[in-house]
Amino acid sequence: MSRIWRSLFSKNGLAAKEIAKELLLIDEGGRIPRVSDFATRLSIGNGTVQGALKVLDKLHAIGLESRGHLGTFLIKKDVLLLKEIAGVGSLIGAMPLPYSSKYEGLATGLIEVSDQMLNHIDLAYMRGSKHRLDALKSRRYDFIVMSQLAAEEELMNDTNLEIVVNFGPQSYVTSHKIFFANKLATTKIMDGMRIGIDYTSIDQSTITLLECEGIDVNLVPVNYMQLFDMLLDGELDAAVWNADENRSKETFSVGDFLSEKAKALAEKAATSVLLIEKDRKDILEYLLQLDKEKILDIQDKVVKKEKLPHY
Repeated sequence: MSRIWRSLFSKNGLAAKEIAKELLLIDEGGRIPRVSDFATRLSIGNGTVQGALKVLDKLHAIGLESRGHLGTFLIKKDVLLLKEIAGVGSLIGAMPLPYSSKYEGLATGLIEVSDQMLNHIDLAYMRGSKHRLDALKSRRYDFIVMSQLAAEEELMNDTNLEIVVNFGPQSYVTSHKIFFANKLATTKIMDGMRIGIDYTSIDQSTITLLECEGIDVNLVPVNYMQLFDMLLDGELDAAVWNADENRSKETFSVGDFLSEKAKALAEKAATSVLLIEKDRKDILEYLLQLDKEKILDIQDKVVKKEKLPHY
């Protein structure tokens, strides 16, 4: 049994668990409530509150400093340790495989910002928006990250889903482009071309179908992650892909969309959102507390290589 749990099997220890929840919400350097305030809220004695604070200090979960009539201040706290003591859990979300700096930055932002909240976020990584939707509906995850385009398309089919947070333009990808095998002396889709399409990706398949509308092409079902090799080996002539993929930009010719419908939807495909089931009110309340601007700032720093990603 760990030293933490041994310390918590007492009246003071049980009080420490409740006080730890409140201290998680106080920034380092901030003043903590008075002993009498804790005692009133938790319906315990002043001595039990003082004993609980000593337990937290002995476990090195907090550092306190008394400043006389100004009160007692929280000069340091171990967030992870306080969460373990408080017995708070985590939310589990699913997002795309972090193969681009945008995805790495978004994952880093979600994790870092949630670490400062009562419950934190754990992330799983899953290719294909349709796979993530199935996992959300089966309650394997509390929320999922996807593009605004994919989310809105699914909302038309399922009224039990809800977009909670919209991170704005270019928060999912910078843009989508059409990548062409190098042997081709063109940057537009033409009759007879073999075009890669990943039906598990709502974004990629929807934009591909719009861009190919009215053109006699051969649609080749692919796994999104195989597009590079298939273009390189000449198995495909062109494919819609995330323009943040540096390896692809350096290897293949790149073209813009000619279809106005594809252009319009591509903007929504570049915007990231958090999607939940409507009846998960606890998840809704938590996600609405996330500091969206701070998450975007962290994402930007990761993209600019001013910050190392971790997820």
